[in-house]
Amino acid sequence: MIDELVFRKSSYSGQAPNCVEVAGLPSGAAVRDSKHPVLGHLAFPVTEWDAFLTAARSGLL
Repeated sequence: MIDELVFRKSSYSGQAPNCVEVAGLPSGAAVRDSKHPVLGHLAFPVTEWDAFLTAARSGLL
């Protein structure tokens, strides 16, 4: 369920609170602001999340 999501952030972030956190979903990914986790998250379908990761890895972002 959504209530049981395990959010992670990059180890490069250290203890900084100004990061995004990501949790895997069966159908994609959930992303939230680490400063305000109680405000909820955005869910992205797997196709959109894969497109984002591809663009980020290739330096397009």
